[in-house]
Amino acid sequence: MVARIVAGAVTAAAVLASGGGTAGGGTAGSETAGSRVADPGGYPGGYGVRVAARFSPPSAFVASPALTYDMKLVPAGARIEVVQRGGHGRVSVSVRVEGLVAGRAYGAQVHQGECGGDPAAAGGHYQHREDPVRPSRDPAYANPENEVWLGFTTDAQGAGAATARQGWEFRPGEARSVVLHGMPGGAGARIACFTVPFEPVPSESMPSGPVSAV
Repeated sequence: MVARIVAGAVTAAAVLASGGGTAGGGTAGSETAGSRVADPGGYPGGYGVRVAARFSPPSAFVASPALTYDMKLVPAGARIEVVQRGGHGRVSVSVRVEGLVAGRAYGAQVHQGECGGDPAAAGGHYQHREDPVRPSRDPAYANPENEVWLGFTTDAQGAGAATARQGWEFRPGEARSVVLHGMPGGAGARIACFTVPFEPVPSESMPSGPVSAV
């Protein structure tokens, strides 16, 4: 699967093909659901996805891929967008948020599992070189070179953004979410989670027309 859209929750999901552009892509409300985006962000012949959603509590009637576990720090209705670009042994991940607490530092990392009602459902941080001991606390493994750290500080309007670039790619199916933490760095309480369809899909396997919603 090269992209997915959750009806009523995700405002965009796109496969990134060849072309030019900048990381983060688009602003709130500007995306067209299911459209392709010609923007590999400097990885010619690469691949990627862009997804965005509004946070809701796990108990919400309409399910969202973005869940908030602490509505004081991540209010329901706050927005998150994640862009992945990769290819040729490299990957970049960008996160952009709106509607969070103004002037506050947040931690954020790519995690192994999908989000669930229990914050622990997302599992541990994705690691390029996997720590044989779990949970991983060894700084030889738990560091921003071996993981994807996306910490940011919000501005006066509660918006923030970050990008991480690595000289390696995700293993298929082993990176599934971005988790927001209550403090910067690799630790802190899990306060929100966004399930992201990270996919290392070669550009030649992408469809020639619009991406179909599922």
